[in-house]
Amino acid sequence: MTERHRLVRVPASSANLGPGYDVLAAAVSLFLELEVEEAGEFSFDPGGLDVSTGRDNLIVRAFESLHRADGIAFRLKSEIPLARGLGSSAAAIVAGLYAADHLFELGLSKEDFLARATESEGHPDNVAAAIYGGFVICGAGGSGPTAARFDPPNGLEGIAVIPAEEVSTERAREAVPAEVPLADAVANVSAASRLVLGLQTADLDLIAAGLADRIHQDRRRDLYPRSMELVDEARALGALGATISGAGPTVLVWTTWQDAGKVAEALEERCAGWAEVRRLPFSPLGADVPEL
Repeated sequence: MTERHRLVRVPASSANLGPGYDVLAAAVSLFLELEVEEAGEFSFDPGGLDVSTGRDNLIVRAFESLHRADGIAFRLKSEIPLARGLGSSAAAIVAGLYAADHLFELGLSKEDFLARATESEGHPDNVAAAIYGGFVICGAGGSGPTAARFDPPNGLEGIAVIPAEEVSTERAREAVPAEVPLADAVANVSAASRLVLGLQTADLDLIAAGLADRIHQDRRRDLYPRSMELVDEARALGALGATISGAGPTVLVWTTWQDAGKVAEALEERCAGWAEVRRLPFSPLGADVPEL
């Protein structure tokens, strides 16, 4: 083992939580692990993933925004599915930044990471959840993006329904107009307020009411009709509700840990043949560089 050798661990994230378009996000218990080492020449081991192994890789680009990757060996291992709405690009960006910072002892703060990652990703919600863990509420301050973080409430659990097909973030963003009716905007502000209050007080009724959305989910229904059908049916299956995760098509089903087993069973029966069902507890942990 050489002196300069680091492992970075970054969680997946679910954003656009119901009414929280580009504002609310949560870290979930799927992880990307990146090992970097000074090895004398550049190399990238994708760990079996279908991603670029060159310097155009998103991880390497983020790394090189802080330090050249000459002589660096990258080894990737990730549980996060690509282009499914679980923050795979955000995790990659954060991993690259953390790797460069810790390998070369640059001393960046979490605020620095958030600003740089937001610049690369284009929006703060996924990268903020990946950096801070837990639930985050994002905003724009005078000096850059901001994130207020709080722990997941006890007893709340997520279940991800992950379809096989991919949906590009670009297509999902194009489906949402730059201007929306005032009534829809007011409804989402109301729902987001209930959701945040419910999460901070562990009030399940408020959480369920706060999952309603009138801005982005219905406008993307044509991109993933089966996912939206599941959002519509989630309560009938015993859940608190469901939201499209990020740009989709993954559905995040919200439930309690007591009901998670039976809800997951109902989802597996309902989604057999077109989607993978995974219990994904919300993670209080953000990006970390554990000791090797």
